[in-house]
Amino acid sequence: MESTQLVVLAGLVIGLIYGAVGLLSGFCLMSSMRGWLAQGDGRLVRTYALAVAVAIAASQLLAGSGTVDLGKSIYLQQTFSVPALFLGGLLFGYGMVLSNGCGSRALVLLGRGNLRSFVVVIVLAIAAQMTLKGLIAPARIALVQASQTTINANSLPALLATLGPAEALSRALAAAALVVGLILFAFAHPAFRRSPGQIAAGVVVGLLVAAGWFVTGSLGADDFNPVPVTSLTFIAPIADSLQYAMLSTGLTLNFGIATVAGVFAGSLVTALATGRFHLEGYSSPRHMLRSAGGAALMGIGGVMAFGCSIGQGLTGMSTLALGSFVAVTGILLGTTAGLRGALRVQPFEAVTGAGSPAA
Repeated sequence: MESTQLVVLAGLVIGLIYGAVGLLSGFCLMSSMRGWLAQGDGRLVRTYALAVAVAIAASQLLAGSGTVDLGKSIYLQQTFSVPALFLGGLLFGYGMVLSNGCGSRALVLLGRGNLRSFVVVIVLAIAAQMTLKGLIAPARIALVQASQTTINANSLPALLATLGPAEALSRALAAAALVVGLILFAFAHPAFRRSPGQIAAGVVVGLLVAAGWFVTGSLGADDFNPVPVTSLTFIAPIADSLQYAMLSTGLTLNFGIATVAGVFAGSLVTALATGRFHLEGYSSPRHMLRSAGGAALMGIGGVMAFGCSIGQGLTGMSTLALGSFVAVTGILLGTTAGLRGALRVQPFEAVTGAGSPAA
């Protein structure tokens, strides 16, 4: 089997596992933040924090051992635009609240029969493709070119190394500080400690991020036919998946497309096997409009931010890239603005008096 075929197959398997875990555990940054800020339930946000900790630890071990060169990923670029990353994160975070879930969550819920998520996935894909290569691309490129900065220390370990420690020590210190802090935050919550399913979900999702790096950065490291070094991310892959479904002739499968297909399939199989599959739709045209608007913001913002709540929140953070910290800050602030304060998005049943929130 050629390396590209192996990468695609591994991407499908990683997606299958993520889809199953996502359905069973409810893994989602939006749900985590809403439970923590609006409902006082901090279990899901601890699951997410544990996933970030495991992703950082495992990914930095791969990088430190020389197994994977994370410097080849899009996250560790010497030149990047802080305003574009931050604004993209804000748009994505707020859009996530409007649609009541990110792109990966929409794929998981679509596998469960949620037809609202079908609209979210399609609109997100179109908006992302417009921002990558279409009508919105010139404005995005102009913003990036006008505000980009070139720095030598593009990651937390590199920044720490400027103070004197060697590269290996800087990597270990930076990773250890974040991992220990995140784990302490996660397990300080008694309800989370009593939730083995949530603990397992956090560990598995974090390991899937490292698995993605290993697959594309090691198994796919072919000198004659290399594949992009990447891991779990969903904005551009969802856009690519829609394009592949429409125009497969002349296009090739890649890790991202296979992962998207795997997430949907993993959720569908799990939903059917556990009796969770049931069809759901919108309660009104207004409901659909708000959900589609949020999906459009996620597509545009996700491209500007170089990733989503998974692509930057987990995969980008696992590289310890400074740009990822900027994007994640924007995502968290955008999500918080949608959940609390003057810009709070009202639950849809509170607005209409009927129906259920978008998913």
